[in-house]
Amino acid sequence: MTPKESGQEEANMQNVPTSAFTATCCATYARRMTARLLLALLAVVLVAAASGPGHAQSYPERPIKIVVPFPAGGPTDVVVENLTGAGGRIGTKAVAEAKPDGYTLLLGGTNINAVAAWLFSNPGFDPIKSFAPVATLTVDLMALAISPQVPADTFEQFVQHAKKNPGKLSYGAPPGIYIHYAAEFFKAKTGTDIVFVPYKGAAPMITDLLGGHIDMLFNNRSTLLTHFKAGKLKALAVTSESRWPELPDTPTMTEVGIIGFPREVIFGLLAPAGTSTAIIDNLNHALNEGLRSADARAALAKIGMEARAGTAQDFAAALAVQVHEWKSVVDATGIKVD
Repeated sequence: MTPKESGQEEANMQNVPTSAFTATCCATYARRMTARLLLALLAVVLVAAASGPGHAQSYPERPIKIVVPFPAGGPTDVVVENLTGAGGRIGTKAVAEAKPDGYTLLLGGTNINAVAAWLFSNPGFDPIKSFAPVATLTVDLMALAISPQVPADTFEQFVQHAKKNPGKLSYGAPPGIYIHYAAEFFKAKTGTDIVFVPYKGAAPMITDLLGGHIDMLFNNRSTLLTHFKAGKLKALAVTSESRWPELPDTPTMTEVGIIGFPREVIFGLLAPAGTSTAIIDNLNHALNEGLRSADARAALAKIGMEARAGTAQDFAAALAVQVHEWKSVVDATGIKVD
């Protein structure tokens, strides 16, 4: 799909409410990652909760339901329920309103609990106060990638090229999620005019970048690293604190003088606010045992993600940092969904 075709698609959807369009794009983008994450993790993680030590000895007595607010697939030993729609708000609101008994959990993190906090005037829940963090599951990183057809090999060269060609370059992203705001933040910080081309998912977006139909995008390490190593895409900068071991010559955003990019993307499990400390501790223990297992780490490494074991307090602190960082990003872009 070329930018022209994507623009036509956007025009065709002008009568669709923004939130509905955003929901469609977010859902499609999240489907593949969420399915892989659940299949890789939950089968080896939460099964320990039934037999592992914990303070609530009678818990769990029935299947635990994990609500994924975007479409996903794959049965596990827990019940996975895909409550989709409204950019993830329907499923998230359902967990926020669920009984705080440990049997309904949310697969959340950066998008749901940090970015969404600033996109909607009334999402129907508080992205932080409505939930009790249980544990971080995984962490991913982001990078700025450009097409090999763009006549630039460094961050500085690309910025100069974009400034010399205002409105002639384009970037792709599903609207309303973190990689969309990362690209808009880049534009705000560099003073560049780069056209936004909306996509329903990551696959066609990456395909168009590989084919030179769009010029740049932000995406996760787990998605981009293979293309960088194969020389099919150019890596200009990474948002992490330090350079990636696989790309020692690619600078960080801080090194190129761009301050304020959130350094990582986090995924974790949350329970409704009011869930007892005993249940949270029991779940956290089981999750950490699973995350430390060779099977879970190997499954995550295979898709380019990092397992991060830690306390519920660690996850809460990480979310607090994400909320602060993404508020600055959203404010800098001036773009809101409603």
